[in-house]
Amino acid sequence: MKIRKIAAVFTVLMLVFLYFLTRLYFRADSPTRDIVYYNDLLNRIEEELSAGKDRALIEEEYGCVIVLDKKLHNPDLAELYADEAFVLDLSVDGEYVGKVAWRDRQEERNSYRNAVLRTSLIIWISVLLGGYIFLLVIYLTYIRPSDALKGFSEELAKGNLDTPIPMSRSRLFGSFSEAFDIMREELKTSRKRRIEAEISRKELVSSLSHDVKTPVAVIDATCEVLDVKLNRNLSELKERGASSGDLAEIRDLIEKIGTIRAKAETINTLTADLIRSSQEESEKVEIRTREEFSSAIEDYLIRIRSYGRIVLTGHIPRCLVYMDRRRMEQVLDNIIGNSVKYAGTDIRVSFDEVKDILMPGGSTGNFIRITISDSGPGVSEEDLPLIAQKYYRGSNAGEKSGYGMGLYLVKQYMLKMGGDMEYYNDNGFTVVLMLKKV
Repeated sequence: MKIRKIAAVFTVLMLVFLYFLTRLYFRADSPTRDIVYYNDLLNRIEEELSAGKDRALIEEEYGCVIVLDKKLHNPDLAELYADEAFVLDLSVDGEYVGKVAWRDRQEERNSYRNAVLRTSLIIWISVLLGGYIFLLVIYLTYIRPSDALKGFSEELAKGNLDTPIPMSRSRLFGSFSEAFDIMREELKTSRKRRIEAEISRKELVSSLSHDVKTPVAVIDATCEVLDVKLNRNLSELKERGASSGDLAEIRDLIEKIGTIRAKAETINTLTADLIRSSQEESEKVEIRTREEFSSAIEDYLIRIRSYGRIVLTGHIPRCLVYMDRRRMEQVLDNIIGNSVKYAGTDIRVSFDEVKDILMPGGSTGNFIRITISDSGPGVSEEDLPLIAQKYYRGSNAGEKSGYGMGLYLVKQYMLKMGGDMEYYNDNGFTVVLMLKKV
């Protein structure tokens, strides 16, 4: 909302308040008394007293107070004067008998207090509603789009570049959201190019390594043949009694051939190291496994439940587990993202505890088992054994985005956290995660 609109709404509210305050001010002015009206009432009262009518009935009929006392220091009169009552002399048959009074000012004060109360309540309610409307406008215009961008930036920080940014209708956050979405697409394209370049680089390294190994193997084989022949010639020359110069020349050739073979072996070793370094580079992801509360997993699934239509059946057993919380969130994101992408159904997540599972080394341990299932078509039997391999994409990938790294990284992360990962088809696709209890 522009500042001019906010200023206009505020001005309208202030004008409304000014109107009510002005009305309140003019109501505070005491109106003049109608003397003719009260004289007429006085004459009627005198006539009815002369006729012997009961005083209480007269007071009730004319809303007045009659004091039948000729003394000026009567306590009732003092109270009437204190209330600013309108007091007139009362005569019956031409003889002064006392006073008659009307408490009109008290009625005016009560009416004024009621008006003040009503006006104050109207102003208070108006300010309250105006404040809530203003807060709602601020929330819808600034706070909610800001929170949405915060959640989006957290997903970007985790590397989830497929998460769409919620677009805002606000001019301020609309252009900002659009710029963020362009940045996400650029990052996604950049990462895809980087992965493609990495794959090309590794393929180039493997190809060059193979091309290098072939001539090196030929060189080594040739050197071996020459070494055998030269040693045979050396033996024959010794038997014939050849000169020392000829023998020295043969020995020099044998030594040089040995040097060539040694350097060929060095080239083989360096090539193997290059291939191994290229293959292991993607596995150099830092995993900081520590003791964490298992409830953090359920809390995270609840937070992202709206993204993947996640249905939690039961609660996770409350305990301490070994895990890297950030990597565990990436594991869950990968699995749920795959189900959303390829199945498009509800995702059921259940938890249970398994005991005495055999671990590497022969020892046993207790684990928390997390089962994540969808109701999609599952994975074809041909692709099932291969989908956890690096860069492998199943036949159902089609035009869907991806790099074939999801389940591969899930497997690697779970193993490095001391757990494991399994998957299979069961009326859909199911992934089972095992987290080791402390």
